[in-house]
Amino acid sequence: MTSSALDVGRALAHRVFGREVEQSLARQSFLVAAVCLVTDAVSFATRGPESIGVLDGLLLLGLVAADAALASSPRYSGWVALAHAALVPVLAVVLPGRSAITAGFLVSAYRAGAWLRGWSAALTLAVLALGALTSMLIGGSTAPFALLTLVTANSVLPWLVGRYTTARKAHVDELRRQREDALRDAEAEVGKAVARERETIANDLHDVISHHVSAIGVHAAAARLNLVDRSSAEPGPVNTSLAAVEASSRAAMVDLRRLLDLLHQGDDSEGQPGLGKLQELFDGVRSSGLRVAFAVYNDPCPIARSVDTALYRVAQEMMTNALRHGDGTAVRVELEYGGDRVTLTSRNRIASGTVLAGRGSLIAHQGSSRGLRGMAQRAEMAGGSATCGPVEDGQFWETTVTMPTGTGS
Repeated sequence: MTSSALDVGRALAHRVFGREVEQSLARQSFLVAAVCLVTDAVSFATRGPESIGVLDGLLLLGLVAADAALASSPRYSGWVALAHAALVPVLAVVLPGRSAITAGFLVSAYRAGAWLRGWSAALTLAVLALGALTSMLIGGSTAPFALLTLVTANSVLPWLVGRYTTARKAHVDELRRQREDALRDAEAEVGKAVARERETIANDLHDVISHHVSAIGVHAAAARLNLVDRSSAEPGPVNTSLAAVEASSRAAMVDLRRLLDLLHQGDDSEGQPGLGKLQELFDGVRSSGLRVAFAVYNDPCPIARSVDTALYRVAQEMMTNALRHGDGTAVRVELEYGGDRVTLTSRNRIASGTVLAGRGSLIAHQGSSRGLRGMAQRAEMAGGSATCGPVEDGQFWETTVTMPTGTGS
């Protein structure tokens, strides 16, 4: 996945998360408003006048409206706080001798501190403190220290808590942003390191492998031409083998150039060989004297390019194993399309003297089982599986690789 795709994914995740947070805050604000409304209404009904007149009813209606406004948008926090600051002195008149501070008043002070900034925040705090002070003076409190304490507890303290909550959230957001920046920088550094390593590998492949493969092709062509020049007879087996070596070296150079382009340009499988090139691969193997029988079952279906290339590479390794470890007579390859999966199977007779070490592994005198592990890794990376081992009492070696088509169908 490219960095742009990762950025798009992050942006989409942030938008979804942001919507979820907004919805959660809206639900919580409605809940807070409802609790304040019920609390203040019940308090007024139980502590207020025994018979509620028209003015008392209007005051109760105003109190309910002010509490309901706590569920409004945060940009109206100042106006909501002013409404509550205007209500508490009137409540002090209706509730003589009792505290007129309401739950809605405390919450409005908190909201004002949390959402307002600058002069509007300071002005709202001053009005809230004045409203609380006025209600206490009407209620009969005259001691300066007591007034200061009550005003601070009922207006200044909720306002400060709101400021602290917002500041803490800003601090957390800044830490999160710094962490995301650090992760983005780390990903960029990893990408640069991978690009440098890829460039180094490409240069090594070009300087070492391509040189030797080119030399093989040149020497094979020269030897074949010398044989033709020295003999007027039809080309013999040696000439045919040299021609096969020459063709194989040219094909290897083509694949090598594709790999070099892949390493230089990044993760792009455009131009890589696929299942459509299997016949060409088998023709090259047949020129070495190994008979290849190829069968396709069911109608071909669309296959992802990466899976297509991986199956071709698996077929290459199957042919290499058949040439190195088989008896050199014949190999049968079956390609089966089945729903959302593709299966590639090869079977060849095992050469005498080959040491077997159980199903799934092959240890030949000439090398290790690195190629088998490579096929298994290709299959696992594509979400498939690979099995290999002797069959029919150890006379034949069979390799089966199954991969999903990767098209999502």
